[in-house]
Amino acid sequence: MLAVSPPPRLPLLTFTPLRAFPPLPPRRRGLSRRCIRRSSTPLVLLRARAGRHAGIVIDVDEMAENGDRDLPVDVSFTRRLPPALTVGDGLDALLRAANEVKATPPAGARSGVIRFEVLVPPSTKALKWCSQFRGSSLFPQFYLSRKLTSVPSFQLEICGIGSAICFHGSYLVKNEFDLVSRYISSDSHLIKAYGFVDMNYVKESPLVEEKLGSYYFFIPQVELSEFDSCSILSSTLVWDDSISHKFEDAVSLFESCFDQIQNSYDSSASISHKGLVPSYISGDAHLSETGNAQLVYLDAEVLASIDAKASVEKENFLTSDQSFVRFSPQLFLYSNMELYLQRNTIEFFIKSCSNINLAWASLIVEECVRLGFTYFCIAPGSRSSPLALSATGHPLTKCISCYDERSLGFHALGYGRGSRKPAVVITSSGTAVSNLLPSVVEASQDFVPIILLTADRPPELHDAGANQAINQVNHFGTFVRYFFNLPPPGDQIHARMVLTTLDSAAYYAMQAPQGPVHINCAFREPLDYTNQHWNVDCLRGLDKWFKNSEPYTRYLRMKTVSAFGNYSCSVMEVLEIIEKAEQGLLLVGAIHTDEDMWAVALLARHLSWPVATDILSGLRLRKVVNSLPGLDKSILFIDHIDQILLSDSAKNWISPDVIVQIGSRITSKRVGMFLETSFPSSYILIDRHPCRHDPSHVVTHRIQANVAEFAASLCRCTFQRKRSRWTEILTILNSVVSQEIMFQIHAKCSLTEPYVAHIIGESLYGDAVMFVGNSMVIRDLDMFGNGWMDYTTNGNNVMTHHFPDFVGTAVAGNRGASGIDGLISTAIGFAIGSNKHVFCVVGDISFLHDTNGLALLNQRAWRKPMTIIVVNNHGGAIFSFLPVAKTASPQILEKFFYASHDISISKLCAAHRIMSMFSNYSTSQYLAYLLEAPCLKSEVDAIPVDRIDSVECMLYRIQLSAPRTSGLSDGRFIHEGFVLKLRVVDNIVGFGEVAPIEIHEEDLLDVEEQLRFLLHRVKDSVLDVIPLLRGSFSNWIWTSLGIPPSSIFPSVKCGLEMAILNLLASQQKCSLFKVLAGCDPLGRDENVIEYSQNSSGSIQICALVDCNGSPMEVALAVAKLAAEGFTTFKLKVGRRESPIEDATALHKIREVVGYQINIRVDANQKWTYEQAVEFGSRVKSLRLEYIEEPVSSVNDLIKFCENSVLPVALDETIDNLKGDIIPKLHQFVHPGIVALVIKPSVVGGFENAAHIAKWAQLHDKMAVISSTYESSIGLASYIQLAHYVDQQSSIVSRIRNKDKCRAAAHGLGTYQWLREDVSEQKLKIHASPLGDGIRASVEDAHGYLHHLNINNDKIERTYGEEKLRSYSIQVDADDCSYLVKLREAGDHTNEKVVLLLHGFLGTSEDWVPMMKALAPSARVIAIDLPGHGESQIMQRHKNSEQFIVTVQLVADLLLKLMCHITDGEVVVVGYSMGARIALHMALNQDHKIRGAVTISGSPGLRDEASRRRRIAIDKSRAQFLMSCGLECFLQTWYSGKLWNSLREHPEFNSLVRTRSKHKNIKALAKVLADSSVGRQKSLWEDLKHLKRPLLIVAGEKDAKFKDISQKMRMEIMNHAECGSDGPKGKELCEMIIIPDSGHAVHVENPLPLVRAVRKFLLKLY
Repeated sequence: MLAVSPPPRLPLLTFTPLRAFPPLPPRRRGLSRRCIRRSSTPLVLLRARAGRHAGIVIDVDEMAENGDRDLPVDVSFTRRLPPALTVGDGLDALLRAANEVKATPPAGARSGVIRFEVLVPPSTKALKWCSQFRGSSLFPQFYLSRKLTSVPSFQLEICGIGSAICFHGSYLVKNEFDLVSRYISSDSHLIKAYGFVDMNYVKESPLVEEKLGSYYFFIPQVELSEFDSCSILSSTLVWDDSISHKFEDAVSLFESCFDQIQNSYDSSASISHKGLVPSYISGDAHLSETGNAQLVYLDAEVLASIDAKASVEKENFLTSDQSFVRFSPQLFLYSNMELYLQRNTIEFFIKSCSNINLAWASLIVEECVRLGFTYFCIAPGSRSSPLALSATGHPLTKCISCYDERSLGFHALGYGRGSRKPAVVITSSGTAVSNLLPSVVEASQDFVPIILLTADRPPELHDAGANQAINQVNHFGTFVRYFFNLPPPGDQIHARMVLTTLDSAAYYAMQAPQGPVHINCAFREPLDYTNQHWNVDCLRGLDKWFKNSEPYTRYLRMKTVSAFGNYSCSVMEVLEIIEKAEQGLLLVGAIHTDEDMWAVALLARHLSWPVATDILSGLRLRKVVNSLPGLDKSILFIDHIDQILLSDSAKNWISPDVIVQIGSRITSKRVGMFLETSFPSSYILIDRHPCRHDPSHVVTHRIQANVAEFAASLCRCTFQRKRSRWTEILTILNSVVSQEIMFQIHAKCSLTEPYVAHIIGESLYGDAVMFVGNSMVIRDLDMFGNGWMDYTTNGNNVMTHHFPDFVGTAVAGNRGASGIDGLISTAIGFAIGSNKHVFCVVGDISFLHDTNGLALLNQRAWRKPMTIIVVNNHGGAIFSFLPVAKTASPQILEKFFYASHDISISKLCAAHRIMSMFSNYSTSQYLAYLLEAPCLKSEVDAIPVDRIDSVECMLYRIQLSAPRTSGLSDGRFIHEGFVLKLRVVDNIVGFGEVAPIEIHEEDLLDVEEQLRFLLHRVKDSVLDVIPLLRGSFSNWIWTSLGIPPSSIFPSVKCGLEMAILNLLASQQKCSLFKVLAGCDPLGRDENVIEYSQNSSGSIQICALVDCNGSPMEVALAVAKLAAEGFTTFKLKVGRRESPIEDATALHKIREVVGYQINIRVDANQKWTYEQAVEFGSRVKSLRLEYIEEPVSSVNDLIKFCENSVLPVALDETIDNLKGDIIPKLHQFVHPGIVALVIKPSVVGGFENAAHIAKWAQLHDKMAVISSTYESSIGLASYIQLAHYVDQQSSIVSRIRNKDKCRAAAHGLGTYQWLREDVSEQKLKIHASPLGDGIRASVEDAHGYLHHLNINNDKIERTYGEEKLRSYSIQVDADDCSYLVKLREAGDHTNEKVVLLLHGFLGTSEDWVPMMKALAPSARVIAIDLPGHGESQIMQRHKNSEQFIVTVQLVADLLLKLMCHITDGEVVVVGYSMGARIALHMALNQDHKIRGAVTISGSPGLRDEASRRRRIAIDKSRAQFLMSCGLECFLQTWYSGKLWNSLREHPEFNSLVRTRSKHKNIKALAKVLADSSVGRQKSLWEDLKHLKRPLLIVAGEKDAKFKDISQKMRMEIMNHAECGSDGPKGKELCEMIIIPDSGHAVHVENPLPLVRAVRKFLLKLY
């Protein structure tokens, strides 16, 4: 840590240095600059007068001891403002927000902390922003950076200016941080205090000195926090009447602070990292060094941990890795940052040069540095020696060298791409210059700045046969923006000409259109340090230049503003076009900066247009920050428009009337061709440069502007949000393609180019970006790149309920001329320029084209680690996709196009000492059959979107003809299940079936419970589940119903999907099969298969045979079925005493029936491995089609396949797979596994069944659809699903050029068990006249469902949506009356009564779905607690001060209420605040309580200090609610960490809207303050005396209440086990953790909660 002070001529600070450094030696001759780092020296005293402070300064040690110093301020909240396009806009937004608060200050708040936050572009860097204020008189100014332990790859950087409040005192005193915690609230979790530990503030002097045990902290007035996904600009107002700093003072201070900030801020400034610290140092500085002033910071969480500890250690604080604090114009402290000090002047250095060549070269290099161009790429050479020596001798330059000028030029190009400023290239004369041409062409075509300094022979050596003398004048022609031929250095030429030439070249390089500039530098000898007299008079006119650090010529641009609303008439025309667009499309091409990506995202959200993104846009590969992929529907990304356009019908249908294109380069040729033929009425192109980038000649409006300027003009206008049907269908089509690509790629185990393109984005962690090569690599990434990647991290949970929900991933590439040369060199330069971890993906030919770039890769200075991925398909695979591949001979193609090779890339890397890893997989086979025709126009337009009007559920009971083979059955052979009936407009209905049996994890009661819950959620929901087999069902369940799909029982999900599919079929007047095939991209490509005409439209059915009885009896039963027409049989085995007996039965079947039938056997995992092998050895000769689940252990399956050589099928193994099934199936790719038996009701529905079937087909395995004894409703639906699966199998075979595979016989033979059915008509299943088995036709199955009439005699009961009863009851107490609003469900005569208590801000409406689910089990009552909803609490005495609505009072009122309701006992279920009430009642009113359920509840706070502080916190919150209103309060309330997972829930916004309906804000605030957990008596001791059963529930993601719940359970269990009376601990207390949920369990994942409560009730009664 260094402290720097100038001489005493500045009176504000006097400084006595403890130790002075000797003069610093120069790095190069004549230049005195030195890099100094902090050293680990002993602690020394630092004493200096502090600069004035802007805010409150509190000496904590001198504060009067009073009882309130540890209590929070009256009001503390954070207000989050809409995202800003620029930092300047963010500052304006903060000032406007402060003015609003100034106009309406918080009423009655004597103290407070108000924080305003606004998201600004992620490119807003803390270090650069801090340097803007080096001339400001507002202090302190600080910067810090720190790596987070939770996210090692992430660097947190923060800077700030001004002090709203600062504290100093001694941390060795007990409770010394109480006053600090007064101003830092957990409700504003981003508020931090920054400062120093072991540093003392001396008020009398005032002085700052190091002193053990002391601290100094401040809360900044304005702060910028730089996160990896965004940057947050914030400001803080602090006032406190108790220390004479009133609200008006705080506002005045705030306004003064902002005046200085806005005067100092320069949006165009570009300050380098190295320029930060020295920019604060002027004159001759005196240095002192100390090792103990590392900037630390703390927040509410740290303060809480400090309060919990007996003593405070320095390690308790959050420390910085690098830091900088400026307390005054003369005093600053910094730690672990490099310091460069200039002792002597550049003037002395230039004048002391040994010859004129070095002087001119030094002027050139110095001017480059002043312009900010510090990266020099130097090629070895003699004529360029003066430039090379000067560049390498400058202390602020970075220099790199390469022997290949071509690679060096591309390296400079890459640096320019990454940094957006030019690298300086230095070469010798001759062909060294010519080698730069490819990179110059690319830079020119793609607008990348480069400065080329080429050495040359003097004029007298030209055209004279001199060595290496060629004509270098205008060598690059029109590919450079500027050329100047410098004369050889001479005394007679003013040296300032050199500076103005360089400044002019830099201007041309950096202004639009950016590009390369060329300065040809002729040099005579000497070219080294040889002394040669020169006249310094040529330096006349440079006196001012020598004294400052600015360029000689500064180019300034004046901006003019139109008087007509700041817009020209032409711009108004564009705005009008956009406003009137009906089908607008936002097309995002190549954009290169974070600012542009940010602006496009804001613009896209503002317009609500579909957004088609190019791979180079930075928005094509997005990392999700805080929610599930695709949940944020405010931006409609169409990532796969390229594949959608594969379909001619889709291409004709997609007809935008207005296209707005941002960025000129579009990678996809197909999109380019579409633009040529779409002919929108208006095509608007926006880019920074003025060049014509319109190869299709369709642009009608060309705007030259940066993206932020254009976005700002549009975002200021209010457009009507138009979510047209066109937009919705386009989004649906994109979802089809995305899900299909994901499935096809992950279903295969081999490494393919699409696979690499799809998954590589998952490796882009932290600040990683991508550089992508040309040819097929960039096309693959554009086509197959995964648009959404999970990026949620514990350390990145910042403003997660605000935009943006994603982070764009910058992708760069050489698309100017799109050559394959120089890509490795460019990528390395890009890594250095961007200062990020670069993933470079190139093809093998591209890699071989630039192997000299590996020499640059070895020079690892100035860049982060880099990863290069070479997609090696041993040649130019792109040519196989071009027309020439269809006409030229293979020999010609191989030799002259494919350029096939067998070069070892690994050995090439080894030769350059580059670490390499190689995969053995290699393939050039593409998934060419992906999505040939996503949807026909007529069918897309006909897709219905309706609300479900009614839902009905019928419990049926039918007779079976025999016991089920799946398990035990009663003697009556009864089968029960539910028929689900959905209805939409025009009386269109769809039926589904839910009938769990023994093999399901759920039983009939579980199913009924979920169905009752779903009836409420499904009714009135919008039915938009298209496409059906691409994850759409799961997405619909989550987004529309608000239920995690994984929480729905598989049979219920299957029945729901079945009902929806049949409903859609009825709407479209077609079969369920057509609905399935209609949404399949392959199912209707006539070039693939004509299934409609050539297929039979039916499926074959396998007979099911139970092997009970003797071998002959079994054989005769099979013979009888064979006579009926069955050709395939499945026999149940594994139920006899020995496998030998089963084998004997099979031999008998073959003996009686012969080999004209197919036999499958099903062991149901009954056998050990040894038993299965024994069976297999005895049936090898019987030609079994397969044996299903032969072994009990999955681990023995592959071993059995290899040792028995019998074909195997999977069934239960699939059923037992949870979560994402497809990746888990890869362990079963063994060829010995030939079939997958798929039960839709067990695997979770049609969606999952179709996915599993497709995986099987892609791995050459049979997919068999199997029933579980469903009625004909389920069977008719499965018949059509099975036919769809068969057609998919045929398509896959056709695509792979394989013979058409034999259709599988599906396991629907359970229809033989149906003695009775739920319908009056009969499902037709009969023998085929062709003798190919028993078959069921799609037409018959469709006809059955279309004319379905339910047989009411088989229906036990029918129910629809449960009707609730609402009423009010008045309950009187001594001081008040409570008018209670109640909702009731269930039989009012039921003795089982459940009372539901909501949490703070909730109402009885929160429980409605759960009430309906529990209604069959109990009489369920939910109430509005005092202050909430429609309940009222009325004062019976005038003295309102004595009336407090405590938890105890509410519990007493509820006890009286229960006595009104029932004479019996009640089960109380409470959430959060309601849980505290329920627990209190269970412990203190056990005579009336049968049991209690606490959801996210707490017994209170143990110690008095915590309770006292919590009372004050809740009082502060209540004051905030009263002062700022409910809307502002809700925003702050739900921004806390407690609600992280709830904010990700699709119902979150709806829930907040519901909360905002509370009308009596005063009553709500009173309840918040009065019912504070601090006022509640602690119940921890009372838990030991619990007498009534208690169910404790917490959410898996709610770490705080999970911990509390575990402690509660341990407290109860320990006492119950030790006690002699009452129930044991396990019976008394049970704890359940609900998965996929946080604090609001009943909202986030209600179904497991409903099940837990119902089972708890069963245990109680």
